Amino acid sequence: AFPSLGGLGLGGEGKLSGARSREAVVRRGEAAFPEEEVMAAPDVSAGAVGLTSVLQSAQSPDAALRGQAEQHLQQLRENNHAQFVASLTEELCEESKPIDTRRLAGLILKNELDARDEARKNALVQKWIELAVDLKANIKGRLVSSLASPVTEVGKVCAQVVAKIAGIEIPRQLWPDLIQILLHNMGLSQHPHITSLRLCTLETLGYICEELTDLKDSGLEQAQVNNILTAIVQGMRKEEPSQEVRYAATCALLNAVDFASVNFENDGEQKYIMQMTFEGTQSLDVRTRRASFECIVAITAAYYHKLLPYMSDLYQVSCKAIQGDDESVALQAVEVWCTIADEEMCLLDDETQAQSCHNFIKNAAPHLVPVLLATLTKQEEDLQDDGTWDIAMAGATCIGLIANTIQDEAVPLVWPYVQENIGKADWRLRESATMAFGSLLEGPSGQVLQPLVNMAFGFLLNAMNDENMCVRDTTAWTIGRICAELHGIHLDFAVINTTNLPQLVAVMLQSIEGEPVIAEKVCYVFHNLATGYEDFEGDTSPLSPFFQPIVTALLEVANKALINQSTKLRYHAFEALNEVLRCSKKDTATLLLQLIPLMLTKLQETLSMNVQSAENREKQTELQGSLCSVLQVVIQKLSSIDNKATKVSLMAFSDQLMTLFLQVFACRSATVLEEALLAVGALVNTMGTDFLKYMDAFFPYIETGLQNFTEYQVCTATVEVVGDLCRALGPYIAKYCDKIMFFLLNDLQAQNLHRSVKPSILSCFGDIALAIEGQFEKYLPYALTMLESASALSIQTQQVAGDDDDMIDYNNDLRNGILEAYSGLFQGFKANKQQLKAFHDHAREIIGFIESIYQDTNRSSAVTKNAVWVLGDLADTLDNVGPFFVEKPFYQKFLMECKQNSSLGDTAQWAMERISMRMQ
Repeated sequence: AFPSLGGLGLGGEGKLSGARSREAVVRRGEAAFPEEEVMAAPDVSAGAVGLTSVLQSAQSPDAALRGQAEQHLQQLRENNHAQFVASLTEELCEESKPIDTRRLAGLILKNELDARDEARKNALVQKWIELAVDLKANIKGRLVSSLASPVTEVGKVCAQVVAKIAGIEIPRQLWPDLIQILLHNMGLSQHPHITSLRLCTLETLGYICEELTDLKDSGLEQAQVNNILTAIVQGMRKEEPSQEVRYAATCALLNAVDFASVNFENDGEQKYIMQMTFEGTQSLDVRTRRASFECIVAITAAYYHKLLPYMSDLYQVSCKAIQGDDESVALQAVEVWCTIADEEMCLLDDETQAQSCHNFIKNAAPHLVPVLLATLTKQEEDLQDDGTWDIAMAGATCIGLIANTIQDEAVPLVWPYVQENIGKADWRLRESATMAFGSLLEGPSGQVLQPLVNMAFGFLLNAMNDENMCVRDTTAWTIGRICAELHGIHLDFAVINTTNLPQLVAVMLQSIEGEPVIAEKVCYVFHNLATGYEDFEGDTSPLSPFFQPIVTALLEVANKALINQSTKLRYHAFEALNEVLRCSKKDTATLLLQLIPLMLTKLQETLSMNVQSAENREKQTELQGSLCSVLQVVIQKLSSIDNKATKVSLMAFSDQLMTLFLQVFACRSATVLEEALLAVGALVNTMGTDFLKYMDAFFPYIETGLQNFTEYQVCTATVEVVGDLCRALGPYIAKYCDKIMFFLLNDLQAQNLHRSVKPSILSCFGDIALAIEGQFEKYLPYALTMLESASALSIQTQQVAGDDDDMIDYNNDLRNGILEAYSGLFQGFKANKQQLKAFHDHAREIIGFIESIYQDTNRSSAVTKNAVWVLGDLADTLDNVGPFFVEKPFYQKFLMECKQNSSLGDTAQWAMERISMRMQ
């Protein structure tokens, strides 16, 4: 029995994002309020133990008492949710209650309204909406009144809770008078606790803006936005007597920036907002100065094209802060210029927008770069390896972004500083000059950088013996950057050549034995050095003579890191090792084979490790994952070598490999499972049908992986292995397909499965159909219904994605999954045309789906290629589809455009011919 076709649950949680380390200090203001890690908030019913005493016990240092209190609270919570939130509100707002229980009551109440997990959040929102109207009105009234609490801390907690409720109700038009009430608070001149009230009201406004920012329809009218901004900016005035209020207002503006688009179109309002923000950078309160620069960062990102009238002031206040303010303020001042550089890089990279670039970086660079270079000498004396972000690191990052933005023009601004200081007696100057050079290596052309690198390379290698560890560390990083940016056969010059390569390797092999933090950078060098030889043609490469000593050194440092419990170094060592192995050539095959028994021995040893403690268990799983990843790379590399003897030698290890992999699967750690599954996938591809002998033992782990929603990366890896099995086993996979299809269809409908897994599941339908051909017929109605639902979701996503990069990327992944599925289905059934009637009924929808793809300028090249293939497959496989193409003539222009692309031309021509045949 297959799951009901009630709907394709392709939503799921998971919005992917990435960020540079510098962005860790770019906060959305102090107004950002994270979800606290507190126990699940329980219910309190009449006659139960008093809530105050329970909350006090829940904060007791006595673990047993805490546990009892939490259990009691959980039981109460489950009895009566409405009574529970009412009691929490009473506890929070009653002035006679202890502050610690009021605070905890507020945090629990807040977490009854919101959660990180999307499914839980939606459930909590629904619970709130379903509460009685009079109960909600009473709760909201108490909370808003308590913004004026004489205990400011309590008022601040109330602000957070009010904002959470507002985030639910304002978009639904359920709290129409809230903004007016808050604005009324700001207009009061007489109140027993006027300062606390204004402060907490401003925080509430900021939190509300934060809650509503990402919503398509915030529910706020422009007049309300205008009034909110007016209240906030009034609180930012330098005449404001309370520094706390001024700081709260500045944080509120930070969260309101995205709402100010209309106001930034009005010159007067725009100027006033900028004036208040600039004045804030000169405040006596360091927090306000920092928050003001955070506001400028946000304004720069949102309203770059409005900055021109303010650039002179911006330069003055930012340089003053960088040169002499508290480091937390200086970091944000540097971030302003990093953000401007980011914006201008994006504009200059897009030919259609390049003309709209104001070249702020180009114009400011001659004056700004010296200021930034001066920050490089403010480095920490003790080498930090904990991700600490200081002004020297920020300055170097900004120089790198400037180099990326103005490219060759950055070189004469930085290179003289490098020349002047790299040989100085003061280690700070030597290190800063090396850091400046490393920051310059991305952006300027190779033609400009090559002579400078040639001049400096020998000096840098010698500097790896510098007496100062900071200098050695930065030097290794800079050499790694040279290998990353200026090394590779795709370049028309060679910075690293047969003359200096032996010295480079020798120096790195010596340095990797030093301090762990420097060994990490050496791993970075070896990783990038290997990558540069990846596309070297032939059976050997210049790196082959050094393959064995490099691999040996990386294995030794990984083992040393395990003993010294240096997780970060071990990670970098294995990453570098895998890249060296991946980029190796045929002449290293014997050495690669020798690694297999070594890795098997090490993997066997992990199974007998002492794992009594959580720390030891984590160490075991990390090491097992790393060893499995090495085995995966080795297997893939050896199987790609066109040498029968090599493959026979590899196959000789298959029993040992699978025996250990199965033992590793039993450990059930997500990290290990993912890597072990990928290693098995590599072995499957190597063995082909010979892998059948392991299927009965291995298949239970496939079943488990396909049901692993919590650790979705494991589920993804399992789906990928199913595809490998289909390609390797062909029709022999059929006996397992009932269960596989059952789980895949369930996964597609699961709302709690991360959405990133689902495109690969759709693609897997095509792999299965290709493998078992006509035997797929019994699954076809289910697969086609899912693909139709996925296509509808993709079209809907296309309409709302806008410029959301995450949504655009996900939609392209989804389209690829859909198209790969259709292509596999067409090819799988090509020899069984009597079974194709179901396809014919869907042909019109498939062509319509591809038309929507054609209309989307955000489609990826992979999507375009797959769309061409599906058009050709459809016409090649199905009879009587000519009328469908007549209805959708877009295909002519689409395929003609694709024919102009050298990589797509032949495929587009083939597709055009197949369609033309159906038109006759």
